[in-house]
This record gives sequence, C-alpha cells and structure tokens, in this order.
Amino acid sequence: MPSKINRFLIAAAVLLVGVILLGFAVVAGWTQAMDLRISTDLVLHVGKSDPAFIAFMQGASWIGGGAPRWVIVIGLTALVWRLCGPRCAVALAGASLLSNLVSSLLKMAFGVARPDLIPHLDHQTSFSYPSGHATSAAVVYLMLAWLVPPRWRRAAWSLAGVMIVLNGTSRMMLGVHWASDIVGGTMLGTAFALLGAAWVRRGRPAT
Repeated sequence: MPSKINRFLIAAAVLLVGVILLGFAVVAGWTQAMDLRISTDLVLHVGKSDPAFIAFMQGASWIGGGAPRWVIVIGLTALVWRLCGPRCAVALAGASLLSNLVSSLLKMAFGVARPDLIPHLDHQTSFSYPSGHATSAAVVYLMLAWLVPPRWRRAAWSLAGVMIVLNGTSRMMLGVHWASDIVGGTMLGTAFALLGAAWVRRGRPAT
C-alpha cells in the first residue's frame, strides 16, 4: 500500500493532468454552454444588484490577488514558521510562488478570453484560464490547514473552505472568470498544496 507521501504525490499528478485536460476542453469549447449558464446566473449588474453586495465581492476578490495576496502569504509564512518550523514555511512560500508562476504560464499557453457578459467589475488584463485567484486561495489555505497544529486544524479547514468558495464565487460574480477557470485554478492550487505537504512530510523523521 502506498505511503501517505506517495498518495499525496499521485493525487497532485492526477490534478495537474486534470488541469491540462480541462484547459484543452475549454479551448475546444466543450465547457462553453456550462460556463455561460453559470455566469449568467451569478454575474452582478451595476444598477440592478445591491451596491453593498458588489462592494463586498470586490473586497473578497481584492484580498485574493495582487499585493494583498502576497501580504497574506508573507504573514501566514511567518505564522507557519513559528508553529511548524522553517521547512513548513519554505513549503508554503514555495508552493505559493510556483503555483502562481505555473498559473501565469498556463494562461498564456491556453489564451482563453475573459467573460464579456458585463463590464468587468474588477480590472483585468491577463487571460482567463486558469484563475490565479482560485489557484492562490487553494494552495495557501489548504497548506495552512495541513501545517497548523492539530488543535487548530478544524478551524483552519473551515477557513480554507470559506476562502476558496468565497474567492471563486466573487470572481464569477464580478464577471472576470468562467466557472471552468475557477475549477482549473482550484485544482492547480490543490495540486501544489499536496506537493508542498508531501515535501514537508518527507523531511520529518519516521515515527
């Protein structure tokens, strides 16, 4: 029976392959009907949707990208260093950086256009698939849940679930991502979280 480290590595590999295959499906147009249906149901409209709710979703999206994202990564890296040690901190920071780089490369490789159902409620200039926000939310908060002490793990898993769902939903509601972008980004971030967790486990002494 494979060890837990090997199971993490296998799961990460499966997810990475899934990201690539989903990207080809998106480019081929196989997800278009589903994406359009979901976005039409979720997207917010200025003048029709509650302005306070739009602002809330813009805030949720804002903390998941750009400079705020890296401030959060730096803060959580420092926290994890204190709670789990330097190897855990390096894993969190490294997985966050590498997943962001891979997300950017995949965006350029697939060249998927952003949704155009409404004027974007968040300024974007890059391609759409996979979502960098979804990638970051998955890798950062899942790794945090794996690395914190057991007494904090339930709260950390709850935080991870809330942040992943809120981040992904906000991107669709603001009209800047399709559902397939969010799925692909979440899969990509989860794969790197698994790789980071496996690397941490490999460095721990056998018990």
